[in-house]
Amino acid sequence: MTAPPAKPYADSEVGRLRTVMLHRPGPELKRLTPRNNDDLLFDGIPWVGRAQEEHDAFAEALRGHGVEVLYLADLVRETLAVPDARAMVTEAVLADPRLGVGLRKAVGQLLDTLEPTALAEVLMAGLAHHELRTGRDTLTYTLMDEHDFVIDPLPNLLFTRDSSVWIGDQVAVTSFAMPARSRETTLTEAIYTHHPRFAGTELVYEPGFEHVEGGDVLLLAPGVIAVGVGERTTPAGAERLAQRVFERGLAHTVLALPIAQERATMHLDTICTMVDVDAVVMYPNIADSLVAYTMTAGEQPRLTGPEPFLTAAAKAMRIDMLRVIDTGLDPVTAEREQWDDGNNTLCIEPRLAVAYERNIETNARLEEAGIEVVRIAGSELGSGRGGPRCMSCPVSREPLQR
Repeated sequence: MTAPPAKPYADSEVGRLRTVMLHRPGPELKRLTPRNNDDLLFDGIPWVGRAQEEHDAFAEALRGHGVEVLYLADLVRETLAVPDARAMVTEAVLADPRLGVGLRKAVGQLLDTLEPTALAEVLMAGLAHHELRTGRDTLTYTLMDEHDFVIDPLPNLLFTRDSSVWIGDQVAVTSFAMPARSRETTLTEAIYTHHPRFAGTELVYEPGFEHVEGGDVLLLAPGVIAVGVGERTTPAGAERLAQRVFERGLAHTVLALPIAQERATMHLDTICTMVDVDAVVMYPNIADSLVAYTMTAGEQPRLTGPEPFLTAAAKAMRIDMLRVIDTGLDPVTAEREQWDDGNNTLCIEPRLAVAYERNIETNARLEEAGIEVVRIAGSELGSGRGGPRCMSCPVSREPLQR
């Protein structure tokens, strides 16, 4: 007899992982070219077949440790069978101001003819200029470059961590800073609103709010959240998220961590992730300089700080010390492995983490510190600047004991 699926819930980064949402690379990655990869936030053009092989091995490694894997594409197709969900996502596509009146009508007519599987593919992989058969006599279409997309592809769907974060039994559907990713949350919100598996889910954050991205949100402990503030998440977004989780009783402390607004440190999880209930692996070049501003629950969030992140985190977590795994790397190696997402690990349970195999030195230091490392290939997956944590949205983790 098959056990019922685990209920959505997460109060930490390290509680036993039961269910995760992934997105297997698909035709949207085949839309990347040297002409558009920068706009679509990729540093290179991935070999899609190899990226799929690497992703399949990642998913199999998780299944091998008893984790249920949900695929975003399957959830999108199933969600689009619900009329209200279909209307929600097509309305978002047609709201694109680039389309104009005539082209918007033609695109709408096309989308209306597609059954859920075909519609899902267009919504994820986009619609190229030459693929549209009607509406070609409109000014907007005529003056488009032949390399333009009528509907942009979403290659960053690969990084499912960013568009939603489970906090307790509620989900934060995030608000993207980069235009290339803004439509991703339409699909995510539709899933959580209309898919039967997530019926009744409460949203603690919504796409219309200030910018917050999931890669910047770490659940340090039950009731304690760290939020990176930098290139993708704004101070206003961190403040709004704090207020929302305080109002819902989902947290008592939110730490806001200013991080450099650079490509290499686009999210907090590119420089720091948890590998045990009281331990993080952190980019050594910033470990001593990272500070935190502490917000605590009140009529409006009460603000104190700044103070060293490790000190503020330990206080909020009510532990003596938040340990940093000393990678002992020289500055050049540290910079190389940080760029290759050496600090971007996904915990399956305390002291068991998935990491890219290429970060040899970081992985060796983790194992010396008692962290078992599940190594996966990522030569092609990493071209979008994301590691195992970026590519996974935990839907269900076992609660940590308070």
